Amino acid sequence: MPTDTTAASTGQQAAGTSGRKKGRKGRLIVLVLVLALIGGVAYGAYWSVSTVRASFPQTEGSITLEGLSGPVDVRRDGYGIPQIYASSDEDLFMAQGYVQAQDRFYEMDVRRHMTSGRLSEMFGAGQVDNDAFLRTLGWDRVAKQEYEEKLSPATKKYLQAYAKGVNAYLEGKDGKDISLEYAALGFENDYAPGEWTPVDSVAWLKAMAWDLRGNMQDEIDRALLTSRLGPKQIADLYPSYPYARNKPIVQEGGYDEGSGTFEAEGGSGSGDGEGEGDGSGFGDGTGSGEGAGSELGGGTEGGTGAGAEGDAAGFEGQLTGLQRVLEDLPTAVGVNGDGIGSNSWVVSGEHTVSGQPLLANDPHLSASLPSVWYQMGLHCRDVSDACRYDVTGYTFAGMPGVIIGHNQDVAWGLTNSGVDVTDLYLEKITGDGYQYGDKVVPFETREETIKVAGGASRKIVVRETNNGPLLSDRSDDLVKTGKKAAVESAAPDRGDGYAVALRWTALDPGRTMDAVFAINRAKDWDDFREASELFEVPSQNLVYADTEGHIGYTLPGRIPTRAEKHDGSVPAPGWDPDYEWTGWVDQDELPYEFDPERGYIVTANQAVVDEDYPYTLTTDWGYGARSQRINDLIQSKIKDGGKISTDDMRQMQLDNSSSIAKLLVPELLKIDVGDEHVREAQKLLEGWDYTQDADSAAAAYFNSVWRNILKLSFGHKLPKELRVKGQCLWVEPVNTTGPADEAGKVRECGQRSASQAQPDGGDRWFEVVRRLMADEDSEWWSTPKRGTRPGAENRDELFKRAMTDARWELTAKLGKDIDSWNWGRLHRLFLDNQTLGSDGPGFVKYVLNRGPWKLGGGEATVNATGWNAAGGYGVVWVPSMRMVVNLDDLDKSRWINLTGASGHAYNAHYVDQTDKWAEGELLEWAYSEKAVEDATTDHLVLKP
Repeated sequence: MPTDTTAASTGQQAAGTSGRKKGRKGRLIVLVLVLALIGGVAYGAYWSVSTVRASFPQTEGSITLEGLSGPVDVRRDGYGIPQIYASSDEDLFMAQGYVQAQDRFYEMDVRRHMTSGRLSEMFGAGQVDNDAFLRTLGWDRVAKQEYEEKLSPATKKYLQAYAKGVNAYLEGKDGKDISLEYAALGFENDYAPGEWTPVDSVAWLKAMAWDLRGNMQDEIDRALLTSRLGPKQIADLYPSYPYARNKPIVQEGGYDEGSGTFEAEGGSGSGDGEGEGDGSGFGDGTGSGEGAGSELGGGTEGGTGAGAEGDAAGFEGQLTGLQRVLEDLPTAVGVNGDGIGSNSWVVSGEHTVSGQPLLANDPHLSASLPSVWYQMGLHCRDVSDACRYDVTGYTFAGMPGVIIGHNQDVAWGLTNSGVDVTDLYLEKITGDGYQYGDKVVPFETREETIKVAGGASRKIVVRETNNGPLLSDRSDDLVKTGKKAAVESAAPDRGDGYAVALRWTALDPGRTMDAVFAINRAKDWDDFREASELFEVPSQNLVYADTEGHIGYTLPGRIPTRAEKHDGSVPAPGWDPDYEWTGWVDQDELPYEFDPERGYIVTANQAVVDEDYPYTLTTDWGYGARSQRINDLIQSKIKDGGKISTDDMRQMQLDNSSSIAKLLVPELLKIDVGDEHVREAQKLLEGWDYTQDADSAAAAYFNSVWRNILKLSFGHKLPKELRVKGQCLWVEPVNTTGPADEAGKVRECGQRSASQAQPDGGDRWFEVVRRLMADEDSEWWSTPKRGTRPGAENRDELFKRAMTDARWELTAKLGKDIDSWNWGRLHRLFLDNQTLGSDGPGFVKYVLNRGPWKLGGGEATVNATGWNAAGGYGVVWVPSMRMVVNLDDLDKSRWINLTGASGHAYNAHYVDQTDKWAEGELLEWAYSEKAVEDATTDHLVLKP
């Protein structure tokens, strides 16, 4: 059991860092008084100062840990960021587990309950449906297979050491001694955390992969769109990638058909990507058409239509049910897989002030409290065979090693590649089996028991096909298994109906945990490439730089290949063997670049390669608005021999320029709006530089105009399954949508959460609008009269209507006086604790949550403070951290986290980085032993 062996006061050590105790105690006394007022005398008495402070970590003095082979130093700077020094690998990772548990164990505990489908054990019956879905996916089962069958002995040893450190922290502690949230849970149940296991760490990779899984949401949406739109209209909403305007990641290199490998030299051309689709007239609602789509139709250009036989509403109901399940799942690192993006770029020494590379990274993820990232350094006192690590950066609480950062030789960053590694399959069910070819194959089944805090346990049966688990068994809508699903006439008889299965690479055991440690040890490009091959799931863009002056990019991952008729864009018929995955793209065939002639590499979720690449990596790249802006910023800096500094990289990360504003504002200013109040708002756009600063009135008005353009031209034409929940419209009936009014229209209300609805206003919608601009009479620009608001029959009439609607929307939200308007008042960030901060009692939310912050930036800008135009202006996802690594002097690198090191509410380091993050500042990032020692404010020694 850990013991305190120093002469320092036990009370002081438990309270955390010295020198800040008086101010913290004052805040806590105020907190207690507030709680007494909000929660009543009983709660106020329970939530005493000692309750709040009980879980604060000891950060000074010494602690004895059984199992260490030698002393370990834990040095924390003024922001509580730990740097660990040890003499063996096992001691290093055991200490990492202990320190992360000190700061973030509640977060770790929730994560492992999520990945294992055991949230109901902590939070009760309200989480049973989520647990059932997560049990169906079976993340923890796959993680166990990985741990037992795939991972190297060294990786297992590190995972065991890490678990030992976590458990050393837990030993002898009650829940309230670990985190404030356990005290709150104590009001409801007698939950107590159990021991940490190595599999708990591995399973977190599955959650990360889930939120970065690719185009599954687009696959669902395209199928749902067929209820109201024909193939041509769906193609309008999913335009091809604009290669001529927005460059892919890999520009110097190409696939060699002779050798079957990707070569990073020689350059490769790119086409214009401006192809047109054709199909039925606007809004025929049948989903019919001819061409090269899947048997299920659903919106690829052409496609043998889904409506050839049967009732499309059944299949739509299935996918709507799946969408509801996905929305209800707790987020892991993203926004349930939708809208996830990131920036990372590297510039060679040829173009930098220092003459050595600079590398920047800022992953865009959903805002969480605490931040999904945990900053720390892991240092062997002497790097040798016995202790091989000297690495620093960002990791996840609950996982050993470092995910993004640098060691003594190399630096790396990650962005989501968007590669399509998931497919939905429609399955023909017969009795206890499913059809495959001309046979009925029995399901693989397992029974799962879900324990429920304060209630009876629930049992579920998980059924699996050769294409994966049946997601349709986990929803009231889906359990009907597609009894009315619409397919072509050649499909098998409907019988008892169809079900939906998921094929996903992360459900096969892999070696990504091996990759984390191998990358942490890499010394050069060859080491890095070899290590990255193990990074199987999720597929990420990896950007590289080293102290020898080299830069590079590589795309790792287990990426499936498909038959010609199946491109992964819509659900596929599981009974047809021709729609199976055919294999995997070989690592030698995957794109990479090394020391490109241009001297920089940019990854921001754009297309990885040009159209000549022989494999379909995805049909749903990001459209390159951010990536091209970064390319342009770099080019503007290096033209005429200019050089880029560390601070220049930081300034690029903060770029707020809107590419859609550059396109639309010149046209908006041409419109004669008439109304003096609307004209007053229109004048805000005159001379505006398209920069979305928090204090900009022009940015506020433009983004409102943009939102209303999308709503009028697209939002009102989308099916209810994609529109915002509770927003109702009278529309032309399709199939059986309910009773009609006298005009023959029916009232349909949206069904999707505000953060997931369409049109979301991202760079896909930038591209949609860009391509329609020249067609001023497109039917997309038409909108009916609503109340006293005029209708529109062409582009400029719709723009005028949008400008008018925006003026009155902002008048309602911000006031009549436009001098008081600014973007930050609309575009606000709230940080909510991801469990009790969302669903707990009001007084608990008050204790745990923080905000708001008024932010600049916006959707598809480099400073990507994302918002969903269908749902409102609030910030949905953010740059979850920012870093710039200076390979000339690693101590001159800079970093910032969204929140702080601590997960303990009212700890000094709970949100102590957020104000600086919001202002675009970066903190000093000490790496060398001297720099770390100089930055140390608290020093803890862990003794064997």
